[in-house]
Amino acid sequence: MEKKDLLEHSPVRFFDKATNAGLKNGEMGLVTAKKGLGKTSILVQFGIDSLLEDKALVHVSFDQQSSNVIAWYSSIMAEVAKKKNFNLDEINDDIVRNRTILNFNQETFTLPKVVNTIKAMKDGGIKLSTVVVDGLDLDAITTEDLECFAKYIKAEKMTAWFSFTNEAAELEDTLAKDKLEFFATVAHLAANGSNISLSILKNGKGSVNLDAKTLLFTK
Repeated sequence: MEKKDLLEHSPVRFFDKATNAGLKNGEMGLVTAKKGLGKTSILVQFGIDSLLEDKALVHVSFDQQSSNVIAWYSSIMAEVAKKKNFNLDEINDDIVRNRTILNFNQETFTLPKVVNTIKAMKDGGIKLSTVVVDGLDLDAITTEDLECFAKYIKAEKMTAWFSFTNEAAELEDTLAKDKLEFFATVAHLAANGSNISLSILKNGKGSVNLDAKTLLFTK
């Protein structure tokens, strides 16, 4: 099995098939859930999917150390490889080379500063295609800062996935209306007994299940 074969069997294919809510170039997506349910796992799966397409990725974390984020990528890649009997040694160098992990403190680092950091990376020759922003309190940032980030993503034809801690299952209760407009796709992760599913609140309908043990997208 080659990397392209692993991409075809990526858990994100379950998301694509069930929801048809994937991002196009220039768009941003948002995943909400209560704390500790699995938002980071979902963002990492989207990140890995981009890496398998040979797209350079920057993972921006506002609530986890780099070592913890790396552990998420290693764990999920191992689960994906195990399901398909794939030797990770064959692609690990490519994955690590195309992935950058950044840690910021929301009290001292704003989204426009993240944009400046990404610009500097691209000016330095890193052809970034995908951004993951995990752990940012979207209620605490200004609409202008979010607009600055969204405009940059659109202008550069990149994609960006955000996570946000919010238990609301209705779109209008997820985030302020003037901030929601910057997200093409909004999805909510919730548990019902032993079942965990990600439901689309914006950009179509439908839902996709997560494996309760691995937190990977599944049928």
